[in-house]
Amino acid sequence: MEDECHLHWGDSLGYVWALRNKKTKVPILNEKERQTYYGAVNCLTGDFHIFPYSAGNGENTVDYVKKILKIYENKKIMILWDGASYHRFSAFRDYLSELNRDLPPEKWQITCELFAPNAPEQNPVEDIWLQGKNFLRKNFVEYNTFSKVKKGFLSFLQNRNFNFKKLIMYKDFITYSI
Repeated sequence: MEDECHLHWGDSLGYVWALRNKKTKVPILNEKERQTYYGAVNCLTGDFHIFPYSAGNGENTVDYVKKILKIYENKKIMILWDGASYHRFSAFRDYLSELNRDLPPEKWQITCELFAPNAPEQNPVEDIWLQGKNFLRKNFVEYNTFSKVKKGFLSFLQNRNFNFKKLIMYKDFITYSI
C-alpha cells in the first residue's frame, strides 16, 4: 500500500484549546515549510519504505516506484493506492507502459490498483503517517525547528516494521488469495 504525506511545520505542535462541538481552523502560517514524503508498506512483511520529495507529482511518483522496484528486485509488485491525479496520468502511465511493454497483465512487473474513492480509512499507510505525526506531537519540545521536525519524522518511520490490525487484514487476504 502506498500514500503520500505532506508534513507541515504545524504538524508537530499537537493540540489546541477550542470550544467543544465547534470546528476550529488552524491556519498554516508558512506553507513553504512543507515536506512531502512517499511511503509504502509491504503488507506481507510490514516493512515500511519512506523517501522525501519536493512535491507529489508524476515525476516523483515514477522515481519512488523505481526505488521500490530496486528494493524488491525481480519480484512482481502490486501497489494499492488512492486516486491522486499523478498516480493516473501522463508521466506515470508512460512509465508503466514502458515497464510492462506489451505483456499480458499476468506478466506485468508492476500492477496498480485503487482504493475506493474518498476512503483513506482503507489505506494502512494513513495510519502510519498518523503514528509519525503523533510521535512528533508527543515530543514537540525536541522539534523546535522545521529541520528537526523533518529529521525526527523520517527517523521515526524509516526502517520500521509495522504490524497492526488493518495491515494484518490485508496480509491474511493476500495470503489466502495466493
